[in-house]
Amino acid sequence: MSNQFSQFSISPALLAKLNHNKFTTPTPVQAGAIPPALEGRDVLATAQTGTGKTLSFLLPIIEMLQKTPEKTANALVLLPTRELAMQVEKAYRTIRPSANDMVALVVGGLAEGPQLDTIRRGARLIVATPGRLEDYIKRRLVKLDNIKMLVFDEVDRMLDMGFQPAIARICAELPKQRQTLCYSATLEGQVKDVAQKYLTNPVRIEIGNVSKPAESVDLRAFEVTKENKQELLEHLLGQDQGSFLVFVRTKHGADRLAHRLSRSGHAATQIHGDRSQSQRNSALRSFTEGRHRVLVATDVAARGIDVKNIAHVVNYDLPKLAEDFVHRVGRTGRASRKGVASTFAMPDEKRELQKIERALSIQMKRYRVRSAETAVA
Repeated sequence: MSNQFSQFSISPALLAKLNHNKFTTPTPVQAGAIPPALEGRDVLATAQTGTGKTLSFLLPIIEMLQKTPEKTANALVLLPTRELAMQVEKAYRTIRPSANDMVALVVGGLAEGPQLDTIRRGARLIVATPGRLEDYIKRRLVKLDNIKMLVFDEVDRMLDMGFQPAIARICAELPKQRQTLCYSATLEGQVKDVAQKYLTNPVRIEIGNVSKPAESVDLRAFEVTKENKQELLEHLLGQDQGSFLVFVRTKHGADRLAHRLSRSGHAATQIHGDRSQSQRNSALRSFTEGRHRVLVATDVAARGIDVKNIAHVVNYDLPKLAEDFVHRVGRTGRASRKGVASTFAMPDEKRELQKIERALSIQMKRYRVRSAETAVA
């Protein structure tokens, strides 16, 4: 595997952009996926979140587009959420050698006029969520017959969200002769079906154990009553440094906790499905830039947030599934950095906590909370 991006068969212009943005050493998933993708091979990759998957498919896309100087869409990236799509679009704009290579963001929650206008003006890359793109196809507002490269990112999440029919409809509009790259946290159930149906003799990339949190994350579990949760969270905020991403179960719970923390003097904001896109963008931007130290989120953010150096993830409400635990915790300890994940479990949730541990083959360090200041190991 290559130790530097300069060892890849990429253009000097793209390499200069990578160097300018301080991308010099590829992560394992980048080192594994980029060379076969540059050769035109299909790729099937599983890796933990935060491993650098975005660059591993954007670099081959950019190289292909530079060799295919057309004024039409030649590459399509499908993702499960608006937030992820917006992050991919931003990353592409950051490293593309030519500003003339337009990218169209096709997602719900934003005005469709500018999206369609960018496509009509010759966007080379479409970054889309399946629902909005399928809608454009049904209304005959977009053609995908010149797509040469297709990327499924977070395909397991797309399937969990019920997008399989939309994916099938979209793929039916694409040329049969194309290159396909598929990224997933797991290869279970429907993901295998998608891989078998849409990929041809793919190169298999597997980075680490994707079924459990990264080893760089310190896993803690606190037995705490519902009444003491906020007090415990505020104690952790006073005790630890850095930013906090706090997961709750409901939209109302996110609003309520963020407001309570703000009243207690903590810079907190919230993100969930009922907030408008501009509100979600604003909350994420203020958290990323450090104006808000605490972001309270529902699971809409578990895969949709790509913020570097989140110090502490808190499962304020216990996740229902082990998979949700992995995706929440994956927001910290990214790219081998150290992180902390604290899980609050009420006394009657012991069995659910143990079930998560058994499913993931992990053991969290236990603390019993008598009050926020007396967490006993």
